[in-house]
Amino acid sequence: MKNILISTIISAWVVGIAILSVQNATLVSLRFLGMQSANLPAGIVLSVSVAVGLIGGAVATSMSRARLKRQKNL
Repeated sequence: MKNILISTIISAWVVGIAILSVQNATLVSLRFLGMQSANLPAGIVLSVSVAVGLIGGAVATSMSRARLKRQKNL
């Protein structure tokens, strides 16, 4: 049951990102700390931003859990 729920959530995200990518075909350029990216469609920029945020959140959560587990074992 848990796998079905996870699959449904992931597929909803994929569909949502696909819709956003099609609707936001306008080219954008990002500037950060003096650097500038190539012109990319806004949908791709949004997709990459979501992916980086999800990966960053997962890494931060796993590191926090590992630290708490180590503290608990001491």
